Amino acid sequence: MPVMDPLTCIRKLISAGPVCDHCLGTRLAGLGHGLTARQRGEMARALVGAGAGPGETCWVCGGAFQRVPDWAAQAAQLAAPYEHRTFLFGVRPSPRLEATQEFLDRRFPAPQAEPVRRELNRELGRHYERLVGRQVTVDFQHPHLRFTLDLETGRIELQVASAYFYGRYRKLVRGIPQTHWPCRACRGRGCERCQFTGKQYPTSVEELILPAFLEACAGEGGHLHGAGREDVDARMLGRGRPFVLEVKAPRRRTVDLAEIARRINATAQGRVEVRELRPAPPELVEQVKSLRARKLYRAKVRFSQEVEEGELARAAAGLVGEIAQRTPIRVSHRRADLVRQRRVFQAKTRYLSPSEAELEILCDGGLYVKELISGDEGRTDPSLAGLLGVPAQVVELDVLEVLDDLPPPDQGTSVPGGQNHEPEL
Repeated sequence: MPVMDPLTCIRKLISAGPVCDHCLGTRLAGLGHGLTARQRGEMARALVGAGAGPGETCWVCGGAFQRVPDWAAQAAQLAAPYEHRTFLFGVRPSPRLEATQEFLDRRFPAPQAEPVRRELNRELGRHYERLVGRQVTVDFQHPHLRFTLDLETGRIELQVASAYFYGRYRKLVRGIPQTHWPCRACRGRGCERCQFTGKQYPTSVEELILPAFLEACAGEGGHLHGAGREDVDARMLGRGRPFVLEVKAPRRRTVDLAEIARRINATAQGRVEVRELRPAPPELVEQVKSLRARKLYRAKVRFSQEVEEGELARAAAGLVGEIAQRTPIRVSHRRADLVRQRRVFQAKTRYLSPSEAELEILCDGGLYVKELISGDEGRTDPSLAGLLGVPAQVVELDVLEVLDDLPPPDQGTSVPGGQNHEPEL
């Protein structure tokens, strides 16, 4: 069917049955800058001399726009426990509305028309803003609260967005994983081996950090998203590892981060420290998790045979450059078996004795340092053991710095309290 001119479309639509001004206005959505759909409908009705709107139920929306104030009130009641500054309404159309919309587009074609449910979304938002009576705005990307109206049932559903906080953690002791680790024997169900805790380790960095956030935000759970993770037996020193802490379904979003940091650092009792806490946007989670920052390590190494100081220095120098590293044996059960190319930028040795030394290594993120030392049965090449011709093992490992370029709260590329340049070894 050819496209109708706007006034012909309005006349035919009105003649088809009682139709409200909102639904009339949706056929003229591209006309009249700054007008609402209802105002467009009122003006169009006046232009064709149709008089006032119908006293009967609209055949297009089925009276949905008349119920908007009640639905907005339901939404406000659901939202009352939750601090929020942004929101968004969505409508899940009923089969009736979907069929009616298809009929409208086929029988009353108008290039400037928009779906009825889009105007319904807007009207719900306008009424909600008036009801709440405080500074709340629509956010199409990351709303704090998302309401969905199911037109078939007339019910409002509420989805509460997580709150996110950026920070850095320092892990000052060994033997703590980054996140909860289920018991290997019972897979978290609880057994004698784990003393029925379901955990492989008594606690984790996540478990030491999360409770203070949950209490402050009155959240229902959460998760720590780290920029990589150090081994359980490694410490994380220096400025710490970047992370984003997610709090699910928070009732409070405005919290005292300085007090949260103080509580975490006090209750962790020297095991973990947090710093540089600040609110974060949701997209920072993926940015942090995909971060491939260079890292500075310190490894205490033990040799199975005596090594001279000069030999050690020459072997360490041979590590600088490209490293071909096949997935280590110790993680091959949970990582794809690939050969990855990584780079060592600097290596410095401290000779302790003929059987022990300390190495500081600046390398790409994702390089397995323990295997760089041991060779991992030839899966890492070159390796310190391979260059020396002597078996070597890491007995202590520390991450001294994660050299990221994540932006500070407002602008720039340096993280407050830290440095962006590579350290001199």
